Amino acid sequence: MKFLFDFFPILLFFGVFKLAEINQQASFAIATKFLGGLVAGGTIKPDQAPIMIATVVAIVATTLQLVYLKLRGRKIDAMLWVSFLIITIFGSMTIYFHDDVFIKWKPTIIYWVFALVMCVAQFGFGKNLMRQAMEAQIKLPEPVWKNVGLSWMVFFFVLGVINLVAAFVIFKGNTSGWVSFKLFGINGLLFVFIIVQTLMLSKYIEAEEQA
Repeated sequence: MKFLFDFFPILLFFGVFKLAEINQQASFAIATKFLGGLVAGGTIKPDQAPIMIATVVAIVATTLQLVYLKLRGRKIDAMLWVSFLIITIFGSMTIYFHDDVFIKWKPTIIYWVFALVMCVAQFGFGKNLMRQAMEAQIKLPEPVWKNVGLSWMVFFFVLGVINLVAAFVIFKGNTSGWVSFKLFGINGLLFVFIIVQTLMLSKYIEAEEQA
């Protein structure tokens, strides 16, 4: 449930973008009516409408997540606050400048912030964030936890680079292609990484039990 909750804005962003892309005239009319006063110059082009509407929806969805957690008295993870700030800042820039460059940078900034926070916590303060998140489910010796933390730092950094390559090289000028890659490609890589790491840790634990 937590995974679906965290994944909700991403799915909504994808769904709204694709729907607006299919109905470009309607999305252009909506964007012009409701967002025209928020953009530099006050003029929105038809092909800019889908990404702008999807960005607004993503900002609203992330905001509603925070409101929901607050109303339920739940603890809000620091990473959710980071995601909220980044989507709000870069999403607002996308809307104001009606330029999708900013929203395309957003995933990379988030991944690199995650990597930086984990690096500072582990090497600067001796706190392994992955250990804190996973220790209740799995017991590992300290050297292995260090490698787990390091692997996530490297993975998040690489994921940020991959997003930039996809956005500005592979799908340059093709926002629709990037939006699809963002949902299926980036998250597909995340799932594969989690599965591979889980299998490796399972084999390690099995080998230790047999030793």
